[in-house]
Amino acid sequence: MTTNSNLKIALIIAAAGTSTRMGLGCKKEYLPLDNGTVLSAAAKAFLKAAEIHSLTVTVPKNGKADAEKALFTDPEIHSLLKDIHINYVQGGDTRQKSVYNALKSLSNSGADLVLIHDGARPFVTEQIIRDTIEAAAKYGAAVPGLTPVDTQKQIDSEGFISQHLLRSSLSAVQTPQGFRYAELLQAHEKCLQDGHEYTDDTEIWGKYAGRVKVVPGDSKNKKITYSEDYKRENDTMNINIRTGLGYDLHRLVSGRKLIIGGVEFPFEKGEDGHSDGDVLLHAVTDALLGASGMGDIGSYFPPEEPKWKDADSAELLRTVWKDITSAGWILVNLDCVLKLEKPKFLNRRQEVIESIAKILSVESDRVFVKAKTGEKLDSVGSGNAIEAWVSCLLSKA
Repeated sequence: MTTNSNLKIALIIAAAGTSTRMGLGCKKEYLPLDNGTVLSAAAKAFLKAAEIHSLTVTVPKNGKADAEKALFTDPEIHSLLKDIHINYVQGGDTRQKSVYNALKSLSNSGADLVLIHDGARPFVTEQIIRDTIEAAAKYGAAVPGLTPVDTQKQIDSEGFISQHLLRSSLSAVQTPQGFRYAELLQAHEKCLQDGHEYTDDTEIWGKYAGRVKVVPGDSKNKKITYSEDYKRENDTMNINIRTGLGYDLHRLVSGRKLIIGGVEFPFEKGEDGHSDGDVLLHAVTDALLGASGMGDIGSYFPPEEPKWKDADSAELLRTVWKDITSAGWILVNLDCVLKLEKPKFLNRRQEVIESIAKILSVESDRVFVKAKTGEKLDSVGSGNAIEAWVSCLLSKA
């Protein structure tokens, strides 16, 4: 069903952020959802609800290819976007600058109205979209909003309540936010001169263009901000869970660095290997590849190839992990066991945990490492070798 077919409506989807608060190792807009991704679900809702003239997606620097892949993951998107102009615009260092870049790119589009939507709001309803368009066409600007459930208070700089706010007069606004295009662009250009940072486009419109009409929002129209948000929304979906097991063993020899989990340990011996010999990262890599069914470390980085000689194992793991997350996998946890006689490991355990978490761009509480000695037995116990076992759990919608 379509609405306002006589208007040229431009859709801007804001997806230029880095999603660091998610802690899942990839952008939240590119996470799998239904038959596609969060981004494709958000776009599809608009394409089904209204006659969209153009689609502009704000992306990080050099992010067009990843955004395009995420958008077209859903097979249905191909037909919905068949006759629609698509543009990918590099965002700025704030949402305000990203939206302005997108608005400027539409200067020759002939757009009457522009809808600005968070790429991380995939559950927007067709009713919200239609209501926002109708109100923006009538009043110039519109936004969906919900009356807060909790009683709202204003606090002062010292943390005390300074004002008791009337809940019925408040609204928690969502997106899409709809505006007359030309007037919003002019308002944004005025903002460039005043040096103030605005939280959203309704504030910009309110400062320089006029009033904003609030239409009914919907509690379903949630924004995915933290990993818990994504997990909650996927509770009823068919989640694919896989375990992986990684193992590695290296001799300890003189003249080599001892690197464990990307951290160098001062010691008279180090791992003997074609790369830098990081036994723990090698086991992590194999565990992740095994769980995702994407091979093993030897097939990715054949030891007979000279280019991998003395390679940084952290970079090898990053390469593998990028491919795994691009396939839609999310790390639930890693559990690692390190077996070495010397040096002492416990006092640097947290450093190693944080190193692995940083390589994978996940929260450190998803990674744990414990160490055992060889009890003076076998090659590890004699100080001639180091071993690692890693188990992992990956999930995918």
